[in-house]
Amino acid sequence: MLLGAQYTFVEQKQTALRSPYQGRLSLRPDGDRQTTHTIGLYTGWAPASWGQIYFDAEKFMGAAVSGATGLGALTNGDVVREGTGLKKQFYLARLYARFMLPLGSAPTPVARAQDQIPGAEGAQRLELKVGRFSVSDDIDKNRYAGATRTEFMSSSLWQNTAWDYAANTRGYTDGFVLAYISPVWSLKYAMFRMPLYANGQTLETLARARGENLELTLTPQAVSTIVRLLAYRNTARMGNYREALASAAQTGSVPNVAASDREGRHKFGFGVNAEQPLADEGESGLFVRLGWNDGKTEDFAFTEVDRVASFGGQLSGAHWRRVDDRLGGGVAIEGLSAPHRDYLAAGGMGFLLGDGRLTYGHEQILETYYRAQWLWSLGPASVRTQLGPDFQYIQNPGFNRDRGPVRFYSVRLHLEY
Repeated sequence: MLLGAQYTFVEQKQTALRSPYQGRLSLRPDGDRQTTHTIGLYTGWAPASWGQIYFDAEKFMGAAVSGATGLGALTNGDVVREGTGLKKQFYLARLYARFMLPLGSAPTPVARAQDQIPGAEGAQRLELKVGRFSVSDDIDKNRYAGATRTEFMSSSLWQNTAWDYAANTRGYTDGFVLAYISPVWSLKYAMFRMPLYANGQTLETLARARGENLELTLTPQAVSTIVRLLAYRNTARMGNYREALASAAQTGSVPNVAASDREGRHKFGFGVNAEQPLADEGESGLFVRLGWNDGKTEDFAFTEVDRVASFGGQLSGAHWRRVDDRLGGGVAIEGLSAPHRDYLAAGGMGFLLGDGRLTYGHEQILETYYRAQWLWSLGPASVRTQLGPDFQYIQNPGFNRDRGPVRFYSVRLHLEY
């Protein structure tokens, strides 16, 4: 059996910014200050050595600065769990089964973690996960930049934001991941239900709308460079930016991409994700991500970014006698496709972006954080306490050179059992 819990508190302040004009989805020009709280309860059961069942419940409280709009990259990744107009109550985050078929005789030990029952698993195996969870639980993972509650808070540093992965407004969906795992490489295919409409809570059936993902991971040694290559294709009732612009030109109105929605439209994209351990048994290292999507149809489920490049690293506190502490820093540069930027320049609105006008420029992000950590033994497990500041500086917020720059100051507390 597995029983775990976590609590994460974030207080974030957005500074005022230069704002000659603003739209309904712009960052608030006078700044903002908000707090968020997330509570999670995580359980797991292994009725057999080859099968496991997991059930997770979460609750989000609080709000994002500027209503989580006005940027391509969210500055507090936990606000994904807020949803849009949803009640502040416990909700089902994960309910899935995991099946494993060992293909070799050498099992490898696995430590206790959230949604990971401790024990041993085949180092070479076939694996199937099916049920409700997040696509990012298994795809586009990164040791140094993959957890908004404990590492980078900007979504373009803990995720490939050009990967418009299938999810409801809280970041979860239904589907499956089929994988071949080995010590030197793995291949995963995942299919999940897409939302009925952009950033929607209601999910479509797989027959009507789905996100398909294929990821190849190369791991030549236990502690060495790891490279992940991702390709994805979404099928959903999506709008088309060029069609929305053409329709607006004919009627003399403001373009509305949602009005051009049509069944069976596709969006495809690619990603590269690498991590390079340097020292301290891998606790100090570098990461890089590159992401691209075709940018023709509307961004639909995650955020509004069509190209992204990010780079950064983590340094272990062992260098200043705080072996469990971490210092992180990273930069990200995001872009939009030509149809997407033309749509926003004409006054169009997405589900996160819309200043009413646009003088296009790449959204540029700098983030640094410090994480002090204390471990308290509690029987076979431990309580992990993490506390520290986070700073983000963003140039051209919302891809608009007319606005900004803007700064975000945060303090984050994370408790985990």
